Amino acid sequence: MANKGTIIYLNGVTSSGKTSIVEALRAKGADFYYLSDDIFEDNIIDIEYDAPGYWEALAEAVFLMYRTAALFSDHGKTVVLDSMLLEKSAFIPHYERMLEIFREQPLKVVDVHCPLEICRQRSAQRPDRYENQPQEQANLMAQNVRYDLRLDTSRLTPAECAEKILEQFFWDRI
Repeated sequence: MANKGTIIYLNGVTSSGKTSIVEALRAKGADFYYLSDDIFEDNIIDIEYDAPGYWEALAEAVFLMYRTAALFSDHGKTVVLDSMLLEKSAFIPHYERMLEIFREQPLKVVDVHCPLEICRQRSAQRPDRYENQPQEQANLMAQNVRYDLRLDTSRLTPAECAEKILEQFFWDRI
């Protein structure tokens, strides 16, 4: 299929602002499909965090999510992925595997970040997260990722981040 949809991969630790950016994109009228680690984890795997086999099940769900995103792209649909490129043993080499799955799709990788202390504060306020989760994830994040855009959510509001994404990746779609 000639007109593949763009896959916009929002990469960042929990509470960095990825989901808030997605909500701001929706509020601005952007048309896209949304997939996230949380959706696939909550609905695909049935293993508690830190139970034996958890990371392997999560890795399988994440790679299924990528294949789902590729399928949407193949049908001309734009996809926003809310995820994390983690290098836990079950995922290694995560970044390279993700690139291989998306080798035929237009892919834009966005670094969504802010100081870890801010992420910790945000996580502490969320009932589904714990305070040290951002630091634990930061220690597992893939290195040497090539980003198409970097967004610091301590300096930009979700609406400002969404505007930057729209300007760079949706210019012909809204």
